[in-house]
Amino acid sequence: MFWFAFASLSPVVTLGLAAQWGGGWSFLALLHMTVFVVLMDRLTSRPLPSEGDNAGTARLLSVALGIAHFAVLIGAVQALTSAELTLGSKIGLAAAAGLFLGQVSNSNAHELIHRAGRFERALGTAVYVSLLFGHHVSAHRRVHHVHVATDQDPNSARRGQGFYRFWPRAWVGSFLAGYEAETVARQGRGGHPYRVYVGGALFCLALAALLWGHKGVLIWVGLAGFAQTQLLLADYIQHYGLRRVQRPGGRLEPAGPAHSWNAPQWYSGAMMLNAPRHSDHHMHPGRIFATLELQEDMPTWPHAMPVMAVLALVPPLWRRIMDPRVDQWSAGRGKS
Repeated sequence: MFWFAFASLSPVVTLGLAAQWGGGWSFLALLHMTVFVVLMDRLTSRPLPSEGDNAGTARLLSVALGIAHFAVLIGAVQALTSAELTLGSKIGLAAAAGLFLGQVSNSNAHELIHRAGRFERALGTAVYVSLLFGHHVSAHRRVHHVHVATDQDPNSARRGQGFYRFWPRAWVGSFLAGYEAETVARQGRGGHPYRVYVGGALFCLALAALLWGHKGVLIWVGLAGFAQTQLLLADYIQHYGLRRVQRPGGRLEPAGPAHSWNAPQWYSGAMMLNAPRHSDHHMHPGRIFATLELQEDMPTWPHAMPVMAVLALVPPLWRRIMDPRVDQWSAGRGKS
């Protein structure tokens, strides 16, 4: 558990120093979230082992990260609206904080909304609400996990679909599908969670306006939008082109090892709480992140998850790398 805690919590320290002092600390915080992660991944090719005996510690780490999220978000907005930091310091801090919110906070909130405890689930929901993306809680649990790797899931990208076409479809589609799924599940009962999602987002923006004026609102929206884009990038690359087979009688096969892309790199995986072990998560949504496993029959990216997300921003390059792999898996010939 040491590496999970170090990889996910240590950026909070450099981000705090960057928000306070700017200058070289902002540059260091950005390096910490980018170059340092790549270099650490290259130290060894051995993935972290599954930590089946540390579920309690893993849950405590998730709660700590959930609380740290609000410190990072509010601290970043405060620093970025002040006149004390230079423009270069602000750019470095904004990029580093946005990467933390999109890669660490998102991965942790995803972990929290799958927990059975009411407090943990509420904390994960609050993180997504603060990122103006609260509907993801309903869309992810009630739509994505039900219809993953099918055309009924807005967040499962089709082969050949570029990220820039996927982004609006996934954002709007998940918002509407999540609302419909919650409405059906509640069958007319009160307390629709979308009131919390939308009302909470409006509260966050009102708070930003009260504390920092229109500049604070714009910065909050910008950081949230950056984090949302990374979340949608994760969905895009994790299921790109993979589809469940329809069995005789019309029923789809269950989500299995072959319906999500995975990565074995140890440090980026630890930083994102094993989010790259995505097949096992879909097969066992209730598993604590530390217990997720990799198997030989799971599709694997050629690079670490953060690197693949960057490649997805260049659709021709992405398709050249990934389409042959998709075709190979679809044909049942194993992974490349």
